Parts: sequence; structure tokens; C-alpha cells
Amino acid sequence: MGKIYVVGMGPGREAGMTEEAKEALAVSDVLIGYTVYIDLLRERYPEKELLTTGMKQEVERCRLCLEQAESGKTVSLVCSGDAGVYGMASLMLEVAEEAPEVEIEVVAGVTAALSGGALLGAPLGHDFCVVSLSDLLTPWDLIERRLRAAAEGDYVIVIYNPRSRSRADHLKTACGILAEKLPSDRPCGLARNIGRDGESAEVCTLEELKEKDADMFTTVFIGNSMSRVVNGRLVTPRGYRRNG
Repeated sequence: MGKIYVVGMGPGREAGMTEEAKEALAVSDVLIGYTVYIDLLRERYPEKELLTTGMKQEVERCRLCLEQAESGKTVSLVCSGDAGVYGMASLMLEVAEEAPEVEIEVVAGVTAALSGGALLGAPLGHDFCVVSLSDLLTPWDLIERRLRAAAEGDYVIVIYNPRSRSRADHLKTACGILAEKLPSDRPCGLARNIGRDGESAEVCTLEELKEKDADMFTTVFIGNSMSRVVNGRLVTPRGYRRNG
């Protein structure tokens, strides 16, 4: 019987991958994932068997991992960022209920909230939450409730999946919801193409954020009441007392 690693490969470039993730990929016979992510690994792992499935074939991807492991192979199911944050870890464990004899190990990665935060400065210095604007699996009215609760709680808010072809106005709508509680000059930031070609970071206000171009490779940050811009970097103070 083989084994399945569920691997978060980080933001994109190899340098952003944890050593544990690299070790899991190195010992695996088969790498399985969404086509875009496997393509990022082809050059580094030419000797591996590489299997892909398309968008919206997540369950099939997990079953493919089980089939390979049950045949005695060591498998890495690859995700971007961290496998447990909007990744494949939860689904893989659910599907594996059917095969409790298969060993599964979840390997931590660096999620976009962390890598994007580092690119912008230090926006996550205090309590924060992460909200995805994808309504493929979550009803939009629930997303709205979570946004309002986050604003009411004065959290730094990290937004994943701000836009797609089918939801071009979701970020603008979300900004409108947050503006019910937050001031228009609340400092915000966007981290684009983290760890990939075209990587960039931009600081703006909540009012300006409404009109910003943000795609599925953009992570959005909305500061809390203490967040501020320090020498062009978005910073949320932890609250340490500074002398002098």
C-alpha cells in the first residue's frame, strides 16, 4: 500500500516552497494536481509520473490519488499555497474515508496571506481573517455576512479569489459592503502574481480599491483601525510600546 502527501507548494517559485514540501515531492513516484500547478513542476521533476485534472474535477483528482496509492505508489497531491487553506487537504481526507488503510500526510505550505503580506510589508501584525469571494461552493449571502462580521470585529481582512470571469464585480461589491462600517480612507493593499513573473504590490485606500484591477492571482488586504502606511509599506501594529 502506498502513501499520499497533500502538498502545499507555496506561492509559486521554488524558493517559496518549504523544505518539507520539497522532500515530499522528491520521494513521490507520482505528482497529481490541477494542470496549472503541475506545469510549474515539470522542469524540476522530469523523472516523475505527472498526472493532471482540469478545473472543477477535484473529487476525481482525489480518487486518482487513491487509485495510485492503492497500487503501491507514493503520491503527492499538489496545491498552491497551503493545502489546508482553500486547498485539497480537507477533500482528500473526506474522500479517503473510503480507504482508511491508505496513509495520508498533509504537508504545510505558505499561503498567499503570508507571502502577499510580506510583499506589502506587515499587514497581519494583529488579529486577521481570510474570506474568499468565490461563490462556487459558498452562497454569496453567507460571504456578505462574513464580510460584515469581519468589519464589525475590526479584523484585518484578507480576500482570496476577488474576481473571475463569472464574478467581475465581486470585489467592488465587497468594498461597498465593508464601506458600511469602514472609512473610505482605510489603508488597503493588493499583492499580484506572488512568486511568479509580474509580481507586484500596491497600497491604496478602501475607496480606491473599488476600482482596482484584481484577478484570481491577486490577494487583497484591508487594514484594521490601527493599520497605516509606513514608508510606502502597509503595517498593522501589534501594539508594542516604543520608547523615545
